[in-house]
Amino acid sequence: VQLQASGGGLVQAGDSLRLSCAASGLTFSSYSMGWFRQAPGKERQFVAVINWNGGSTFYGDSAKGRFTISRDNAKNTVYLQMNSLKPEDTAVYYCAADTYLNNFYLGRGMDYWGKGTLVTVSS
Repeated sequence: VQLQASGGGLVQAGDSLRLSCAASGLTFSSYSMGWFRQAPGKERQFVAVINWNGGSTFYGDSAKGRFTISRDNAKNTVYLQMNSLKPEDTAVYYCAADTYLNNFYLGRGMDYWGKGTLVTVSS
C-alpha cells in the first residue's frame, strides 16, 4: 500500500493550497481517508477525515471553516483544500487510511500512513 501526498509548499498568510494524496495497493473506496499534521516540536494533530463515499466529513478545530476534505474514488485520491492559511498551519501534512472513520479523531492507530508533505506559511 502506498499513500503519496503532494501539493505542499511555501505560501504567504491568507493564501490557499490544495494537498492531494494518491493511494495505491488498496481498495480505496473501502477506506475512510484523512489528514493529520505535525508541526516542529508538537504532537501529531488530526485535521480532517472523509468516509468511503464522501458522505460524511469531520474536521479538527483548527481546520473548521477554512479547510475542506474531498475524495475522488475514480482516481483513488483524497484532497485537502486549505484556505486562509495562517503561519500556525505550518506543518508536515500526512494522509492516512483506515477502515473506521472514528479512529481518525479518536486518536487510534491508522491502517496505513503516507509520507508527509511540508506546508510552510509565512507571515
